[in-house]
Amino acid sequence: MKPIIGITCGHQWEGIERYYVNQAYVTSILQAGGIPVLIPYMNVTLLAQILKQVQGILIPGGIDIDANLFSHDIHPQCGKIDPMWDELDITVIRIALARNLPLLGICRGCQILNVACGGSLIQDIPSQTQSQINHRPEAPKWYATHEISIQPDSKLSQILHTTNTRVNSFHHQAVLQIAPGFQVTAVANDGIIEAIESVEHDYVIGVQWHPELMLDYYPEFKNLFSELIRAASLKY
Repeated sequence: MKPIIGITCGHQWEGIERYYVNQAYVTSILQAGGIPVLIPYMNVTLLAQILKQVQGILIPGGIDIDANLFSHDIHPQCGKIDPMWDELDITVIRIALARNLPLLGICRGCQILNVACGGSLIQDIPSQTQSQINHRPEAPKWYATHEISIQPDSKLSQILHTTNTRVNSFHHQAVLQIAPGFQVTAVANDGIIEAIESVEHDYVIGVQWHPELMLDYYPEFKNLFSELIRAASLKY
């Protein structure tokens, strides 16, 4: 049987309210051999019931994260935030980790994974760091714009079969203080954290870039999704 992968939904609150997931996340799970199921905002009891039916979780990218969640004031350069979206992701992450479900967080998903587990964020790289890398370049979404170094003993290096690669980049928030129980597994040349993973779970990884948009041009990133499906298959 193919494993079911829950994907948390984004939330649009201005204008017509809606829940949504970008197609690339769904396609990436399908191509890797999983069955994607979208998870919108609902109460914790219902979320816990849904998570009993899935074998893995994908936390996608999206808008900025509320700094109140890690006891910081909201920075002037922080963008749009949504407490419902934050609550959904954090609740799903915590339930998933309690069940040791395989989990992949992408961009915002990496950041909210860190926050959900007790870490903090840089709210705006240009104004809060000395970075000389443009982490939000104007380039095609699939195009790898900067280099990262990967820890050789990490799950990420085993999955990608390398300790050095290039990634796409369009974010201005990033992991600051790493959450307890996690380790930094990749950094950009400016020191910005590009990947984290749990040292207490079988497969819990967050990446700061968007591999779902790179698959047609950088096929090695398919491994992130195929490994999520492989780990989820063991949860039957």
